[in-house]
Amino acid sequence: MLPEEFLSSLEDSKGFEREAFEKIHASAGQVTSIRLNPDKFSIENVKFKIENKVPWSRHGVYLTQRPSFTFDPLFHAGCYYVQEASSMFLEQALSQTVDLSQSLKILDLCAAPGGKSTHIQSLISQESLLVSNEVIWSRVPVLKDNIIKWGAENVVVTQNDPKEFSSLKNYFDIIVIDAPCSGSGLFRRDPEAVSEWSLSNVKLCSMRQQRIIADVLPALKNDGILIYSTCSYSKEEDEDICKWLIDEMRIQNLKLKIENKWNVVESSFGYRFWPDKVKGEGFFLACFKKTGMDDDTPRKARKIPEQLNKKELAIISNWLGMDTLHFFKHENIIYMISGKHRAEIPILLQQLRVKYAGVGAGEIIHDKLIPGHALAMSSLLNESIPVNRLDHSHAIEYLKKKEIRIEPAVKGWQLVQYEGHNLGWINVLSNRINNYYPKELRILKEN
Repeated sequence: MLPEEFLSSLEDSKGFEREAFEKIHASAGQVTSIRLNPDKFSIENVKFKIENKVPWSRHGVYLTQRPSFTFDPLFHAGCYYVQEASSMFLEQALSQTVDLSQSLKILDLCAAPGGKSTHIQSLISQESLLVSNEVIWSRVPVLKDNIIKWGAENVVVTQNDPKEFSSLKNYFDIIVIDAPCSGSGLFRRDPEAVSEWSLSNVKLCSMRQQRIIADVLPALKNDGILIYSTCSYSKEEDEDICKWLIDEMRIQNLKLKIENKWNVVESSFGYRFWPDKVKGEGFFLACFKKTGMDDDTPRKARKIPEQLNKKELAIISNWLGMDTLHFFKHENIIYMISGKHRAEIPILLQQLRVKYAGVGAGEIIHDKLIPGHALAMSSLLNESIPVNRLDHSHAIEYLKKKEIRIEPAVKGWQLVQYEGHNLGWINVLSNRINNYYPKELRILKEN
């Protein structure tokens, strides 16, 4: 049962139809959608029964029912991301406001668990750089894990408060803020959120959203694009925030082209997704362009990160299939990132709390590389690395970090794959096989 105070607060919202809204929330229907990783997977490889495509996303599909993703090795290989369909509308916001083929610097400010960041990464060019930030430290590990799983090499994961980005004045071409909100748009998925909803919490969230935007806006370039979204229906968190932005900040509201068949409702400043009209959950999104006379601020890092010596470079080069990478050490881990972003890394390390960058190759111990899980998830390895192809049962045993009973042809470090997609590393010794799947990622559930 939805609170009367909540329903009454929506009466003046464009597109709200109370009877249909209550009916869809009372139903037991569930919408399941996934977004494919175009660098690893295609729609032809999807084994689940597809109902149809998500109309506003090239790589989003609806499934006829929700399978057990936990026991699909392809999910762990980063072939797709389980994401709510309405939030995939971010793709339209980006593609209609920016030339995504250009070299861009993008900030995903409130990024955990990683749905929007992995989506952004699939849309931008390899010459672009995405900073994927999460302010809450306990949510950073899942964000990092999803970025690693996606296999991206042009993403930096940080853990900073929005105000700490003010030191990067005029740095980003795009800032995406999927703001913390009262969560009413997810009532169907999270019934507990209904009991936690209140008008006072909505007002609290609205004040917090203003602070977040005001704190981070200096980091957006002049003529840069701001994309603001929530999973709330409340005008105080949606249209009222947009009006505050236009009235108080040097910012211009942008309109998008939407197709009538999508049933997305265009409100005064943005776009509303009502679950009785679209196949998805409640969502709001608006786009803006920063205007004013701010100039780009040239910046130079005072200190470069630790570099690899010739011996270390030779060791790691034996594992790689490309030579256009920039290597550096951070907190004892060797990271690799495209040479195009070489100048940005020292700046970001100096200004932000960087938790991960590019691809974590691993550590060199006693003149040998102990390869990181991220290296297995990437596309950077050379073809000489030995590969073991696992069937489903062996793949699940591996993902549970159990002993796998296979007979590799050679000893040493090697990959395990499922249906052509890397799952991680094993190290084959004379008397045993060591499973190097990360302990924190292992499957704990029983089949």
